[in-house]
Amino acid sequence: MKLYYSPGACSLSPHIALHEAGLAFEAIPAPTKTHQLPDGSDYYAINPLGYVPLLEMDDGTRLREGPAIVQYIADLVPTRNLAPANGTLARYRLQEWLNFIATELHKGFGPLFNPATPDEMKKAARDKLAGRLAFVNGQLDGKDYLAGEHFSVADGYLFTVVNWSGRVGVDLSAVPNVTAHHARVAARPAVQAALKAEGLLK
Repeated sequence: MKLYYSPGACSLSPHIALHEAGLAFEAIPAPTKTHQLPDGSDYYAINPLGYVPLLEMDDGTRLREGPAIVQYIADLVPTRNLAPANGTLARYRLQEWLNFIATELHKGFGPLFNPATPDEMKKAARDKLAGRLAFVNGQLDGKDYLAGEHFSVADGYLFTVVNWSGRVGVDLSAVPNVTAHHARVAARPAVQAALKAEGLLK
């Protein structure tokens, strides 16, 4: 398999999932600014949308969108317990979290990365994120991970998004359960491996 990623972007989530799954894969940088692959070719030829992540299977089949990719990875190795079994309420709870992180957190950070976003809009984005993170903080009360005692692909996605906070001035001081979760996930060997592979750790 091949994972197309950009260092520190949302593609870190499936990068973490692949390491957690123990699967063999090739990580290929596809920088979001240049869209130029290491061999000099244009990433748009791989993904016409131009963004990451994209997972390419050994037969050439390609899968886009992080929440779909991480569930695919989890289902390849069910014994790793990265996602509950399909058809169970627990699986739908996982999908609930993946959708929440994608639409309420991931998208919420978007305006903060755009230098053209007016300051008023950035303040509004930070305020909304604060409310959403407060919700997550409450849900994590008394839990190590989003689904309870087991790490899941949703935890890797939450870690990835929360990791952006320092870069765009999102204050996490009011959400201690979120920061504790972030530290807990960061300490996992698979997460350390993904961070090192993307040049995010020395």
